[in-house]
Amino acid sequence: MTDKIEFQPILLGSDINVYGMARSFHEEYGIRSLAIGKGVLGPCTASSIVSVEVVEPNLEDDEVFVKTLLNFSEKFHREHPGDCKLLLVPCGDNYIKLLVRNQEKLRGTYEFECIDEPLLMRLSMKESFYEVCTEHGFSFPKTTTCSYEDHESIELPFDFPVIIKPSNSVAYWNCRFPHKKKVFVAQNREEFEKILTAIYSSSYHDHLILQEYIPGDDSNMRVMNCYCGRDKKVKLIALGNALLEEHSPEGIGSYAAIINGFDEKLNEQMKTFLEDIGYIGFANFDMKYDSRDGTYKLFEMNLRQGRSSFFVTAAGYNLAKWLVDDVIYHKELPCTVATNQVLWTIIPKKIIFEYVQDEKLKAQARKLVKEKKVCDSYYYKGDRSLKRWIHFQKNQLHYFEKYKRYFGNKGLRD
Repeated sequence: MTDKIEFQPILLGSDINVYGMARSFHEEYGIRSLAIGKGVLGPCTASSIVSVEVVEPNLEDDEVFVKTLLNFSEKFHREHPGDCKLLLVPCGDNYIKLLVRNQEKLRGTYEFECIDEPLLMRLSMKESFYEVCTEHGFSFPKTTTCSYEDHESIELPFDFPVIIKPSNSVAYWNCRFPHKKKVFVAQNREEFEKILTAIYSSSYHDHLILQEYIPGDDSNMRVMNCYCGRDKKVKLIALGNALLEEHSPEGIGSYAAIINGFDEKLNEQMKTFLEDIGYIGFANFDMKYDSRDGTYKLFEMNLRQGRSSFFVTAAGYNLAKWLVDDVIYHKELPCTVATNQVLWTIIPKKIIFEYVQDEKLKAQARKLVKEKKVCDSYYYKGDRSLKRWIHFQKNQLHYFEKYKRYFGNKGLRD
Protein backbone atom coordinates (compact mmCIF):
# COMPACT_ATOMS: atom_id res chain seq x y z
CA MET A 1 0.00 0.00 0.00
CA THR A 2 1.38 3.43 -0.94
CA ASP A 3 2.14 5.94 1.82
CA LYS A 4 -0.26 8.64 0.68
CA ILE A 5 -3.58 7.75 -0.89
CA GLU A 6 -6.88 9.63 -1.02
CA PHE A 7 -8.98 6.54 -0.45
CA GLN A 8 -8.57 2.94 0.65
CA PRO A 9 -10.86 0.23 -0.76
CA ILE A 10 -12.35 -1.96 1.99
CA LEU A 11 -13.91 -5.03 0.37
CA LEU A 12 -16.39 -7.26 2.19
CA GLY A 13 -15.76 -10.94 1.47
CA SER A 14 -12.86 -12.96 0.04
CA ASP A 15 -14.23 -14.79 -3.02
CA ILE A 16 -13.53 -14.36 -6.75
CA ASN A 17 -15.85 -11.32 -6.80
CA VAL A 18 -13.70 -9.64 -4.16
CA TYR A 19 -10.56 -10.50 -6.11
CA GLY A 20 -12.07 -9.08 -9.30
CA MET A 21 -12.82 -5.79 -7.56
CA ALA A 22 -9.35 -5.73 -5.98
CA ARG A 23 -7.85 -6.26 -9.42
CA SER A 24 -9.99 -3.44 -10.81
CA PHE A 25 -8.71 -1.07 -8.11
CA HIS A 26 -5.12 -2.17 -8.66
CA GLU A 27 -5.26 -1.84 -12.45
CA GLU A 28 -6.77 1.65 -12.26
CA TYR A 29 -5.07 3.17 -9.21
CA GLY A 30 -2.19 0.87 -8.23
CA ILE A 31 -3.84 0.44 -4.82
CA ARG A 32 -3.81 -2.70 -2.69
CA SER A 33 -7.31 -3.40 -1.34
CA LEU A 34 -8.05 -4.51 2.19
CA ALA A 35 -10.78 -7.07 2.89
CA ILE A 36 -12.95 -8.10 5.81
CA GLY A 37 -14.74 -11.42 5.71
CA LYS A 38 -15.90 -14.60 7.44
CA GLY A 39 -12.83 -16.45 6.20
CA VAL A 40 -10.04 -16.40 3.62
CA LEU A 41 -10.97 -18.12 0.36
CA GLY A 42 -8.63 -19.24 -2.41
CA PRO A 43 -8.81 -16.21 -4.71
CA CYS A 44 -7.54 -13.85 -1.99
CA THR A 45 -4.82 -16.18 -0.69
CA ALA A 46 -1.15 -15.16 -1.12
CA SER A 47 -2.15 -12.02 -3.01
CA SER A 48 -0.18 -8.78 -3.24
CA ILE A 49 -3.21 -6.75 -4.40
CA VAL A 50 -5.69 -7.69 -1.65
CA SER A 51 -5.14 -8.57 1.98
CA VAL A 52 -7.83 -10.07 4.22
CA GLU A 53 -7.20 -7.97 7.32
CA VAL A 54 -10.04 -9.22 9.53
CA VAL A 55 -11.58 -12.68 9.72
CA GLU A 56 -14.81 -12.71 11.74
CA PRO A 57 -16.90 -15.91 11.50
CA ASN A 58 -19.94 -14.10 12.98
CA LEU A 59 -19.77 -11.17 10.57
CA GLU A 60 -23.35 -11.78 9.38
CA ASP A 61 -24.66 -10.76 12.82
CA ASP A 62 -25.69 -7.09 12.58
CA GLU A 63 -24.14 -6.07 15.89
CA VAL A 64 -20.89 -7.90 15.13
CA PHE A 65 -20.83 -6.44 11.61
CA VAL A 66 -21.07 -2.84 12.84
CA LYS A 67 -18.62 -3.34 15.70
CA THR A 68 -16.07 -5.04 13.42
CA LEU A 69 -16.19 -2.26 10.84
CA LEU A 70 -16.00 0.54 13.41
CA ASN A 71 -13.09 -1.14 15.18
CA PHE A 72 -11.28 -1.64 11.89
CA SER A 73 -11.72 2.01 10.92
CA GLU A 74 -10.34 3.17 14.26
CA LYS A 75 -7.31 0.88 13.92
CA PHE A 76 -6.67 1.91 10.31
CA HIS A 77 -6.69 5.64 11.03
CA ARG A 78 -4.50 5.12 14.08
CA GLU A 79 -1.91 3.34 11.94
CA HIS A 80 -2.35 5.63 8.91
CA PRO A 81 -2.93 9.19 10.17
CA GLY A 82 -4.35 11.60 7.61
CA ASP A 83 -7.43 12.20 5.51
CA CYS A 84 -7.58 8.85 3.71
CA LYS A 85 -11.20 7.87 3.08
CA LEU A 86 -12.34 4.28 3.56
CA LEU A 87 -14.38 3.21 0.52
CA LEU A 88 -16.65 0.34 1.58
CA VAL A 89 -17.50 -2.19 -1.17
CA PRO A 90 -19.84 -5.10 -0.30
CA CYS A 91 -19.24 -8.07 -2.62
CA GLY A 92 -21.96 -10.53 -1.59
CA ASP A 93 -25.72 -10.69 -1.03
CA ASN A 94 -25.34 -10.98 2.73
CA TYR A 95 -22.93 -8.05 2.91
CA ILE A 96 -25.12 -5.67 0.91
CA LYS A 97 -28.06 -6.52 3.19
CA LEU A 98 -25.95 -5.90 6.28
CA LEU A 99 -24.75 -2.58 4.92
CA VAL A 100 -28.24 -1.40 3.97
CA ARG A 101 -29.65 -2.33 7.38
CA ASN A 102 -26.82 -0.61 9.24
CA GLN A 103 -25.95 2.24 6.90
CA GLU A 104 -26.74 5.05 9.34
CA LYS A 105 -24.33 3.59 11.91
CA LEU A 106 -21.49 3.55 9.36
CA ARG A 107 -21.99 6.86 7.54
CA GLY A 108 -19.23 9.32 8.32
CA THR A 109 -16.86 6.46 9.06
CA TYR A 110 -16.96 4.84 5.61
CA GLU A 111 -17.67 6.19 2.14
CA PHE A 112 -20.47 4.35 0.34
CA GLU A 113 -23.85 4.83 -1.30
CA CYS A 114 -26.70 2.33 -1.18
CA ILE A 115 -30.47 1.97 -1.43
CA ASP A 116 -32.85 1.94 1.54
CA GLU A 117 -34.15 -1.19 3.25
CA PRO A 118 -37.71 -1.20 1.80
CA LEU A 119 -36.32 -1.20 -1.76
CA LEU A 120 -33.75 -3.84 -0.86
CA MET A 121 -36.49 -6.15 0.44
CA ARG A 122 -38.60 -5.62 -2.69
CA LEU A 123 -35.72 -6.49 -4.98
CA SER A 124 -33.90 -9.21 -3.02
CA MET A 125 -36.86 -11.52 -2.40
CA LYS A 126 -37.67 -13.22 -5.67
CA GLU A 127 -41.46 -13.20 -5.26
CA SER A 128 -41.60 -9.43 -4.85
CA PHE A 129 -38.91 -8.94 -7.49
CA TYR A 130 -41.17 -10.58 -10.08
CA GLU A 131 -43.94 -8.19 -9.06
CA VAL A 132 -41.55 -5.33 -9.85
CA CYS A 133 -40.72 -6.98 -13.19
CA THR A 134 -44.40 -7.11 -14.08
CA GLU A 135 -44.82 -3.44 -13.21
CA HIS A 136 -41.97 -2.50 -15.55
CA GLY A 137 -42.75 -4.77 -18.49
CA PHE A 138 -40.02 -7.38 -18.09
CA SER A 139 -40.70 -10.95 -19.14
CA PHE A 140 -39.78 -13.73 -16.76
CA PRO A 141 -40.34 -17.48 -16.68
CA LYS A 142 -43.74 -18.75 -15.57
CA THR A 143 -43.27 -18.85 -11.84
CA THR A 144 -44.92 -20.05 -8.67
CA THR A 145 -43.72 -20.70 -5.15
CA CYS A 146 -44.09 -23.30 -2.48
CA SER A 147 -43.59 -23.14 1.27
CA TYR A 148 -42.44 -25.50 3.97
CA GLU A 149 -46.12 -25.93 4.93
CA ASP A 150 -47.57 -26.69 1.48
CA HIS A 151 -44.71 -28.24 -0.52
CA GLU A 152 -46.15 -31.76 -0.33
CA SER A 153 -49.41 -30.76 -2.02
CA ILE A 154 -48.24 -28.10 -4.48
CA GLU A 155 -49.80 -28.25 -7.96
CA LEU A 156 -47.72 -26.79 -10.78
CA PRO A 157 -49.32 -24.49 -13.38
CA PHE A 158 -46.74 -25.51 -16.03
CA ASP A 159 -45.08 -28.66 -17.32
CA PHE A 160 -41.77 -30.30 -16.50
CA PRO A 161 -38.81 -29.73 -16.52
CA VAL A 162 -39.06 -27.40 -13.51
CA ILE A 163 -36.37 -25.20 -11.98
CA ILE A 164 -36.21 -25.17 -8.17
CA LYS A 165 -34.27 -22.46 -6.33
CA PRO A 166 -34.43 -20.65 -2.98
CA SER A 167 -36.23 -17.38 -2.47
CA ASN A 168 -33.87 -16.51 0.38
CA SER A 169 -30.38 -17.12 -1.00
CA VAL A 170 -28.59 -16.18 2.22
CA ALA A 171 -30.60 -18.67 4.33
CA TYR A 172 -30.10 -21.35 1.67
CA TRP A 173 -26.35 -20.77 1.58
CA ASN A 174 -26.22 -21.60 5.30
CA CYS A 175 -28.25 -24.83 5.13
CA ARG A 176 -26.88 -28.34 4.56
CA PHE A 177 -28.33 -31.53 3.04
CA PRO A 178 -27.05 -34.40 0.85
CA HIS A 179 -26.54 -33.61 -2.86
CA LYS A 180 -27.22 -29.91 -2.27
CA LYS A 181 -27.01 -27.76 -5.40
CA LYS A 182 -27.32 -24.03 -5.91
CA VAL A 183 -30.18 -24.66 -8.38
CA PHE A 184 -32.06 -27.86 -9.20
CA VAL A 185 -33.88 -28.94 -12.36
CA ALA A 186 -36.52 -31.63 -11.85
CA GLN A 187 -37.36 -33.64 -14.98
CA ASN A 188 -40.54 -35.22 -13.58
CA ARG A 189 -42.90 -35.24 -10.58
CA GLU A 190 -41.05 -37.99 -8.71
CA GLU A 191 -37.74 -36.16 -8.92
CA PHE A 192 -39.48 -32.89 -8.02
CA GLU A 193 -40.92 -34.32 -4.80
CA LYS A 194 -37.59 -35.86 -3.76
CA ILE A 195 -35.78 -32.55 -4.21
CA LEU A 196 -38.36 -30.60 -2.18
CA THR A 197 -38.25 -33.18 0.60
CA ALA A 198 -34.45 -33.01 0.73
CA ILE A 199 -34.39 -29.21 0.89
CA TYR A 200 -37.05 -28.92 3.57
CA SER A 201 -35.37 -31.64 5.64
CA SER A 202 -32.58 -29.12 6.19
CA SER A 203 -32.64 -25.86 8.16
CA TYR A 204 -34.03 -24.04 5.13
CA HIS A 205 -37.76 -23.39 5.73
CA ASP A 206 -38.30 -20.28 3.58
CA HIS A 207 -40.13 -20.27 0.25
CA LEU A 208 -38.84 -21.96 -2.88
CA ILE A 209 -39.17 -20.48 -6.36
CA LEU A 210 -40.55 -22.93 -8.93
CA GLN A 211 -40.14 -21.97 -12.59
CA GLU A 212 -40.70 -23.31 -16.05
CA TYR A 213 -37.50 -24.32 -17.79
CA ILE A 214 -36.60 -22.04 -20.69
CA PRO A 215 -35.21 -24.19 -23.52
CA GLY A 216 -31.62 -23.79 -24.63
CA ASP A 217 -28.14 -24.40 -23.28
CA ASP A 218 -25.82 -22.12 -21.32
CA SER A 219 -25.12 -19.94 -24.37
CA ASN A 220 -28.69 -18.62 -24.20
CA MET A 221 -27.90 -16.99 -20.85
CA ARG A 222 -27.21 -13.26 -20.63
CA VAL A 223 -25.82 -11.18 -17.79
CA MET A 224 -26.15 -7.41 -17.51
CA ASN A 225 -24.10 -5.26 -15.16
CA CYS A 226 -25.03 -1.67 -14.39
CA TYR A 227 -23.82 1.09 -12.12
CA CYS A 228 -26.21 3.76 -10.86
CA GLY A 229 -24.84 6.92 -9.29
CA ARG A 230 -25.72 8.89 -6.17
CA ASP A 231 -28.14 10.89 -8.31
CA LYS A 232 -30.04 7.62 -9.12
CA LYS A 233 -29.10 7.83 -12.80
CA VAL A 234 -27.54 4.94 -14.73
CA LYS A 235 -23.85 5.56 -15.45
CA LEU A 236 -22.71 2.24 -16.95
CA ILE A 237 -24.44 -0.60 -18.83
CA ALA A 238 -22.62 -3.76 -19.93
CA LEU A 239 -24.22 -6.88 -21.41
CA GLY A 240 -22.53 -10.27 -21.48
CA ASN A 241 -23.35 -13.38 -23.53
CA ALA A 242 -22.53 -16.52 -21.57
CA LEU A 243 -20.68 -19.33 -23.29
CA LEU A 244 -20.68 -21.70 -20.32
CA GLU A 245 -21.86 -21.74 -16.75
CA GLU A 246 -20.26 -23.68 -13.93
CA HIS A 247 -21.79 -27.11 -13.38
CA SER A 248 -20.49 -28.09 -9.93
CA PRO A 249 -23.19 -28.32 -7.21
CA GLU A 250 -22.20 -25.03 -5.57
CA GLY A 251 -21.53 -23.26 -8.86
CA ILE A 252 -24.64 -23.98 -10.98
CA GLY A 253 -25.89 -20.77 -12.52
CA SER A 254 -22.56 -18.95 -12.08
CA TYR A 255 -20.91 -17.90 -15.32
CA ALA A 256 -17.61 -19.48 -16.32
CA ALA A 257 -17.01 -17.85 -19.71
CA ILE A 258 -18.54 -14.71 -21.27
CA ILE A 259 -18.19 -12.60 -24.42
CA ASN A 260 -19.47 -9.03 -24.23
CA GLY A 261 -22.71 -8.38 -26.11
CA PHE A 262 -24.96 -5.47 -27.05
CA ASP A 263 -28.73 -5.00 -27.27
CA GLU A 264 -29.95 -1.43 -27.60
CA LYS A 265 -33.58 -2.17 -26.75
CA LEU A 266 -32.62 -4.12 -23.63
CA ASN A 267 -30.18 -1.37 -22.59
CA GLU A 268 -32.90 1.27 -22.74
CA GLN A 269 -35.42 -0.92 -20.92
CA MET A 270 -32.96 -1.60 -18.09
CA LYS A 271 -31.93 2.05 -17.83
CA THR A 272 -35.56 3.14 -17.53
CA PHE A 273 -36.29 0.46 -14.95
CA LEU A 274 -33.35 1.31 -12.67
CA GLU A 275 -34.01 5.04 -12.81
CA ASP A 276 -37.74 4.58 -12.21
CA ILE A 277 -37.14 2.62 -8.99
CA GLY A 278 -34.44 5.06 -7.81
CA TYR A 279 -31.65 2.50 -7.67
CA ILE A 280 -28.11 3.30 -6.41
CA GLY A 281 -24.94 1.23 -6.78
CA PHE A 282 -24.02 -1.88 -8.75
CA ALA A 283 -26.75 -4.13 -10.16
CA ASN A 284 -26.33 -7.51 -11.80
CA PHE A 285 -29.13 -9.18 -13.81
CA ASP A 286 -29.39 -12.82 -14.92
CA MET A 287 -31.65 -13.61 -17.86
CA LYS A 288 -32.10 -16.14 -20.65
CA TYR A 289 -32.99 -15.63 -24.29
CA ASP A 290 -36.17 -17.52 -25.15
CA SER A 291 -36.12 -18.48 -28.82
CA ARG A 292 -39.84 -19.37 -28.66
CA ASP A 293 -40.90 -15.71 -28.55
CA GLY A 294 -37.65 -13.79 -29.05
CA THR A 295 -37.64 -12.23 -25.56
CA TYR A 296 -35.26 -12.21 -22.63
CA LYS A 297 -36.69 -13.90 -19.55
CA LEU A 298 -35.36 -12.22 -16.41
CA PHE A 299 -34.38 -14.61 -13.60
CA GLU A 300 -33.02 -12.40 -10.85
CA MET A 301 -31.35 -9.16 -9.87
CA ASN A 302 -28.29 -9.14 -7.63
CA LEU A 303 -27.88 -5.89 -5.70
CA ARG A 304 -24.12 -5.83 -6.26
CA GLN A 305 -21.54 -6.58 -8.89
CA GLY A 306 -21.47 -10.30 -9.74
CA ARG A 307 -18.64 -12.82 -9.48
CA SER A 308 -18.31 -12.63 -13.28
CA SER A 309 -18.51 -8.83 -13.43
CA PHE A 310 -14.79 -8.51 -14.10
CA PHE A 311 -15.70 -9.12 -17.75
CA VAL A 312 -16.73 -5.44 -17.76
CA THR A 313 -13.35 -4.24 -16.47
CA ALA A 314 -11.60 -6.63 -18.85
CA ALA A 315 -13.36 -5.00 -21.81
CA GLY A 316 -12.05 -1.58 -20.81
CA TYR A 317 -14.78 -0.29 -18.48
CA ASN A 318 -13.13 -0.44 -15.08
CA LEU A 319 -15.80 -0.97 -12.41
CA ALA A 320 -13.66 0.58 -9.68
CA LYS A 321 -13.29 3.81 -11.67
CA TRP A 322 -17.05 4.32 -11.97
CA LEU A 323 -17.48 3.71 -8.26
CA VAL A 324 -14.63 6.03 -7.23
CA ASP A 325 -15.57 8.82 -9.63
CA ASP A 326 -19.10 8.79 -8.23
CA VAL A 327 -18.66 8.13 -4.48
CA ILE A 328 -15.25 9.65 -3.79
CA TYR A 329 -14.87 12.42 -6.37
CA HIS A 330 -18.57 13.21 -6.95
CA LYS A 331 -18.04 13.58 -10.68
CA GLU A 332 -20.90 14.18 -13.10
CA LEU A 333 -20.91 11.02 -15.18
CA PRO A 334 -22.77 10.40 -18.44
CA CYS A 335 -24.31 7.02 -19.23
CA THR A 336 -21.73 4.77 -20.91
CA VAL A 337 -22.81 1.66 -22.82
CA ALA A 338 -20.09 -0.98 -23.15
CA THR A 339 -19.39 -2.06 -26.73
CA ASN A 340 -15.83 -3.48 -26.60
CA GLN A 341 -15.49 -7.25 -26.78
CA VAL A 342 -13.27 -9.64 -24.83
CA LEU A 343 -13.40 -13.33 -23.92
CA TRP A 344 -13.62 -13.46 -20.13
CA THR A 345 -13.12 -16.85 -18.50
CA ILE A 346 -12.33 -18.54 -15.20
CA ILE A 347 -11.94 -21.96 -16.87
CA PRO A 348 -9.33 -23.35 -19.29
CA LYS A 349 -9.95 -22.42 -22.93
CA LYS A 350 -9.92 -26.12 -23.84
CA ILE A 351 -13.10 -26.65 -21.79
CA ILE A 352 -14.82 -23.80 -23.64
CA PHE A 353 -14.15 -25.35 -27.03
CA GLU A 354 -15.08 -28.85 -25.84
CA TYR A 355 -18.40 -28.05 -24.12
CA VAL A 356 -19.85 -25.02 -25.94
CA GLN A 357 -22.28 -26.23 -28.63
CA ASP A 358 -22.91 -22.97 -30.49
CA GLU A 359 -20.44 -22.91 -33.40
CA LYS A 360 -20.90 -19.19 -34.01
CA LEU A 361 -19.96 -18.42 -30.41
CA LYS A 362 -16.97 -20.75 -30.60
CA ALA A 363 -15.81 -18.93 -33.73
CA GLN A 364 -16.12 -15.61 -31.88
CA ALA A 365 -14.11 -17.03 -28.99
CA ARG A 366 -11.38 -18.32 -31.31
CA LYS A 367 -11.15 -14.92 -32.98
CA LEU A 368 -10.76 -13.15 -29.63
CA VAL A 369 -8.13 -15.68 -28.54
CA LYS A 370 -6.21 -15.07 -31.76
CA GLU A 371 -6.42 -11.31 -31.14
CA LYS A 372 -5.18 -11.88 -27.56
CA LYS A 373 -8.40 -10.38 -26.17
CA VAL A 374 -8.74 -12.97 -23.41
CA CYS A 375 -8.88 -12.40 -19.66
CA ASP A 376 -9.03 -14.72 -16.65
CA SER A 377 -10.04 -12.90 -13.44
CA TYR A 378 -7.79 -15.10 -11.35
CA TYR A 379 -4.64 -14.86 -13.48
CA TYR A 380 -3.13 -11.37 -13.14
CA LYS A 381 0.43 -10.43 -14.11
CA GLY A 382 0.38 -7.74 -11.43
CA ASP A 383 -0.11 -10.37 -8.71
CA ARG A 384 2.40 -13.13 -9.28
CA SER A 385 3.92 -15.48 -6.75
CA LEU A 386 4.84 -19.15 -6.73
CA LYS A 387 2.04 -19.95 -4.27
CA ARG A 388 -0.58 -18.19 -6.40
CA TRP A 389 0.70 -19.86 -9.56
CA ILE A 390 0.44 -23.30 -7.99
CA HIS A 391 -3.04 -22.52 -6.64
CA PHE A 392 -4.12 -21.24 -10.09
CA GLN A 393 -2.85 -24.37 -11.84
CA LYS A 394 -4.68 -26.63 -9.36
CA ASN A 395 -7.83 -24.54 -9.79
CA GLN A 396 -7.71 -24.93 -13.56
CA LEU A 397 -7.04 -28.67 -13.43
CA HIS A 398 -10.01 -29.18 -11.07
CA TYR A 399 -12.32 -27.68 -13.70
CA PHE A 400 -11.60 -30.57 -16.09
CA GLU A 401 -12.72 -32.99 -13.37
CA LYS A 402 -15.77 -30.90 -12.46
CA TYR A 403 -17.08 -30.63 -16.04
CA LYS A 404 -16.48 -34.32 -16.70
CA ARG A 405 -18.31 -35.28 -13.50
CA TYR A 406 -21.11 -32.72 -13.26
CA PHE A 407 -21.84 -31.30 -16.72
CA GLY A 408 -25.63 -31.32 -17.20
CA ASN A 409 -26.30 -32.76 -13.72
CA LYS A 410 -28.86 -30.59 -11.95
CA GLY A 411 -30.67 -33.35 -10.13
CA LEU A 412 -30.55 -34.83 -6.61
CA ARG A 413 -27.38 -36.87 -7.19
CA ASP A 414 -23.63 -36.44 -7.38
